[in-house]
Amino acid sequence: MDFLLYLALVPALGVTAQWLAWRTGFPSILVLLVFGVLLGWFVQPDAFLADLTEGDQTAGPNLLFPLVALSVGVIMFEGGLTLKFAELGESGSASLRLVTIGALLSFGGNTIAAHYLLQWGWQLSALLGAILVVTGPTVIGPLLRQVRPSRRVASTLKWEGIVIDPIGAVLAVLVYEEVLLQHSVPEWSSVAASLAWTLTVGLALGCAGGALLTQALRRFWVPDHLHGVSALTLALLLFAISNKLAHESGLITVTVLGIWLTNQKHFDVEHIVELKENLRTLLIGCLFIVLGSRVNLADIGAIGIPGLMLVLALVLIVRPLSVYLSLLYSPLNYRERTFIAGLAPRGIVAAAVSSVFALGMESRSDLVIPGSEQLATVTFLVIIGTVAIYGISAGPLARFLRLADESSHGVLIAGADPWVRDFAHELKESKIPLLLVDTNYNKIAQARMDGIRAECVNILNEHVREELDLAGIGRFLALTPNDEVNSLALRECKHLFDSSRLYQLTFKSKNMAGRRGLTKNLMGRELFGEGMTYTRLRELHTAGAMMKSTKLTAEFSYQDFLDKYGEHTVVMCLIDQDGALKVNTIDDPLVPTAGQTVVALVSVTPVPDEHASQDNGEETADV
Repeated sequence: MDFLLYLALVPALGVTAQWLAWRTGFPSILVLLVFGVLLGWFVQPDAFLADLTEGDQTAGPNLLFPLVALSVGVIMFEGGLTLKFAELGESGSASLRLVTIGALLSFGGNTIAAHYLLQWGWQLSALLGAILVVTGPTVIGPLLRQVRPSRRVASTLKWEGIVIDPIGAVLAVLVYEEVLLQHSVPEWSSVAASLAWTLTVGLALGCAGGALLTQALRRFWVPDHLHGVSALTLALLLFAISNKLAHESGLITVTVLGIWLTNQKHFDVEHIVELKENLRTLLIGCLFIVLGSRVNLADIGAIGIPGLMLVLALVLIVRPLSVYLSLLYSPLNYRERTFIAGLAPRGIVAAAVSSVFALGMESRSDLVIPGSEQLATVTFLVIIGTVAIYGISAGPLARFLRLADESSHGVLIAGADPWVRDFAHELKESKIPLLLVDTNYNKIAQARMDGIRAECVNILNEHVREELDLAGIGRFLALTPNDEVNSLALRECKHLFDSSRLYQLTFKSKNMAGRRGLTKNLMGRELFGEGMTYTRLRELHTAGAMMKSTKLTAEFSYQDFLDKYGEHTVVMCLIDQDGALKVNTIDDPLVPTAGQTVVALVSVTPVPDEHASQDNGEETADV
């Protein structure tokens, strides 16, 4: 295969695998590993690069693993950018216990399981046990978005998944250098000195980099279009310098750098986060494809039953014990602890670290350790097994423990005017989870009196959005009187909802054209049909139109519905028999069928067309 084609094929397969995972609902990393193993049938990257370099067997690893290390650094930097100190009010104590007491308990349990099930020596078992301490934010993040557990549980798992990675990597380095290479019981003074130096380097460089970049950006020394690449460049540079000073301290450095930037108050890091999120998605795909292609299925098969027993021991014994013991007397209740005990997939850091150590042991002719050739293979088996088990069980477990709703058909609605409240009331009566937000307390109070879940907050406030309980909610409808506010609210909520589930009212006529108007690219999906602006809907409602839910049957069809309520009927949404919500939009008009419930605004008397009304005046939105 041509090298250029190989370089283009890897990201193409990575994106294809993640798209397939999105379409099927399978865990993305499991699909990526399958794609990587399939690619390995046709081309092994090490052998491929060796052929290109005329037989140099070290060319592949020498080129591959520095790139893997830098890529992992970028992923950890992006993870640090998602860790806000405000979340620690609910999850700080539990997260701290999991990454300290829980990590030590996992290390001990992993080591014992590997020693007795794989029949490895204690030194190699300890190395594998340290590697498998990490839980993998690259896997936990997608699972949390898919399952949508309670906010406290999600925050605890997110902090654990990101912070535990550098801890596990550093622990693995200490075991490798102090135990495995020395062939003896380590001197604890030497271990403490190595750990102290690693932590000092990581924390110092991370904080120094964060302070430097904060000053540079707040004083406008760097133009806006260079913010993202400047942050990325600094992260990569500090990662390399940190690793040069103390092995694997770079993961601590970039994580601390990300945490520093996202928690400072001097400038907005959203555009930096957006760049890193896109880069992370690409890197995760490429890394798992390449590392997966290095795995030989015959080697996995050779491990056999002991390998499967190891996976089951980690899932059923080690993880639950470490979680329950470390979270004794914590603020989390039993259901929350049980869900956390049932979610610990391993990810890219475990794969990368095990591959690096395996290569290091292979290159040492003086280092003969039985089983060391299986280290990377066993790690990949654990990754595949844990991702498959947790990916399948996380959703049902969360629903069984009542920590997540059965579906994400609920809606977040910005705006609480009378017709909006009537619409929300119909959804509530149909058992659709919903939350109304508005800054007008009187409107929110009226909504609450009607039994509607409502919050008097500003949807444009970043801290408010982070604190909203969106369990079971998967759509956002911007229904305020102000087109500009609706568009801005959708842009601010893009990280919470997929773009296909962001909706807003059609622009008023004054905003449809002209240099003073808004452009279509600022809009989400337009709601309820052509001409259904806020003004039009308000006029219909004021004139006596009512929100009505009607169940269609074989005897009472949609045409019968229209015949009964007339041409002024505005279909808002449909609710399937299984409770699935479908919102009516201009780009995808709904065609109701028997068995569905139609939620519509039905008019009693005709109302003048919008263009005859005065909607060109300024509207003040309550959001």
